[in-house]
Amino acid sequence: MQLMFRYNWLVREEWYSWCEELTEEELLHNHTGGVGSILQTLFHIVDVEWSWIRLLQGKEDFQENFDEYNSLSRVRELDAIYHKEVKDFVTNWDESMENNLFYDLQADGSHLTDSWGEVMRHIIAHEIHHIGQLSVWAREIGKKPVSANFIGKGLDKHSSH
Repeated sequence: MQLMFRYNWLVREEWYSWCEELTEEELLHNHTGGVGSILQTLFHIVDVEWSWIRLLQGKEDFQENFDEYNSLSRVRELDAIYHKEVKDFVTNWDESMENNLFYDLQADGSHLTDSWGEVMRHIIAHEIHHIGQLSVWAREIGKKPVSANFIGKGLDKHSSH
């Protein structure tokens, strides 16, 4: 679990660096699919990750407004603020937390019940899904996307890279 979060964080940092080469117009251009623009997608990834982690901890969740974070530097600042809490939770994850139950109140008043492990894997998959969208959009604007390859990133303790 922790390894996949570290993978996502590393790839996200690589996307932030990649974005430094784009104009503000390219960062904010609305694309088909996803949540809109490249920058809005990165904001969404950060916000959703933090929101789910807060909910698992029984803390209040609130939605940030993208209009307040509509620059690369502001999204990175928000990520840095949220990352400490997220990283602390992920770093302290252990197998005993896997089957803790999370009750998700739906808009219609019903409840969905999920395990914490399922929610954690959802957070991981959510980011990977949106990173795939960024890769498609990168190619659409004629740029090489960040590699999504896990191999060669040096994340596994047995890796020689």
